Amino acid sequence: MTAQDHTKSFSIREATSGDMAEIAAIYQRYVLEGLASFEIEPPTTEDLDQRRRNLQAGGYPYCVAELDGRVAGYAYAGPYRPRVAYQYSVEDSIYVSPDTGRLGIGSALLRRLITQCTELGYRQMIAVIGDSANTGSVRLHEKAGFERVGFLPSIGFKLDQWVDSILMQRPLGEGDATMPA
Repeated sequence: MTAQDHTKSFSIREATSGDMAEIAAIYQRYVLEGLASFEIEPPTTEDLDQRRRNLQAGGYPYCVAELDGRVAGYAYAGPYRPRVAYQYSVEDSIYVSPDTGRLGIGSALLRRLITQCTELGYRQMIAVIGDSANTGSVRLHEKAGFERVGFLPSIGFKLDQWVDSILMQRPLGEGDATMPA
């Protein structure tokens, strides 16, 4: 999959261990400076690689957007909740390097996750968006067919402030119109 914006093009592929140092650098900024992630301490490259391996071993997609030979963003889906009744639902996570904004990387990564999770038989995708002021992530998900289904006021405390979360949901494939296979 390749996307273009006038002068820049990027490709999307499955993530590997070799991507994890760049993924860690992207994520570190979100952890230390932003409210999108509720982690307080940045995980190590090794911790992130173990998370990736666990998700991929479970059959979940984990992909990167590559621009000019480097990781410009990454996305993955994982279980929404661990109990068996949630087995047809996944939660998405998308992080894009701040210096590559407005190239469509986030949208392309989300489309890839939606396609892969639909092909894998999942029926619902959930976005748990940290910080109700994160309008970029809300708009990204709305454009991909997600609807707001919940709001959790002051659910987290980070960077000396209370932080809200927005829950968004999108059906995958036939959603709840039919019984799962």
